[in-house]
Amino acid sequence: MSTRDLACVALSLVIAGCAGTAAVVKTGVETPNLGQAVTAAEIAGWDISIAPDGAGLPAGRGTSAQGATVYEAKCQSCHGAKGAGQPNDRLVGGQGTLASKAPVRTVGSYWPYATTVFDYVRRAMPYAQSQSLTNDEVYALTAYLLHLNGIIADTDEMNAQTLPKVKMPNRDNFIVVYPAKPGAR
Repeated sequence: MSTRDLACVALSLVIAGCAGTAAVVKTGVETPNLGQAVTAAEIAGWDISIAPDGAGLPAGRGTSAQGATVYEAKCQSCHGAKGAGQPNDRLVGGQGTLASKAPVRTVGSYWPYATTVFDYVRRAMPYAQSQSLTNDEVYALTAYLLHLNGIIADTDEMNAQTLPKVKMPNRDNFIVVYPAKPGAR
């Protein structure tokens, strides 16, 4: 390698080093210098957690009949007719199987809180279009899944007041490792 080539390599390393330290000097924290800062509005769009007691549930409402229509249009292709599964997870059935050698973990057999169903559906479904459902659609889908699992009647309306009151069949079979502190959300 010639002296000129070595000088070019050295200069390239100095320039690369300076570019890397620019991120450190600018922010005071070393970062990989990727992406961009997230705005408060962008964070708020994902700060949508729902607590087991229903804290954080939005306005809206839905029934099982309304949910059946939404399910057929937006969920059935992945979860099968009436939540029977295929190609993705089964959502219905499985009660009494958790202690067996072949447990079937579904909304009705495993999930501890009805509010968790709402939270998960609203946050992550449909898979390729997460957060695309309206609050009314999520309440309706939640009501439909709860009804298919025999947890609520087909005429029950789910909303921010009724959903946290639904007692899931497996609720008492979870061990609370970190109990909520009084007054905590």
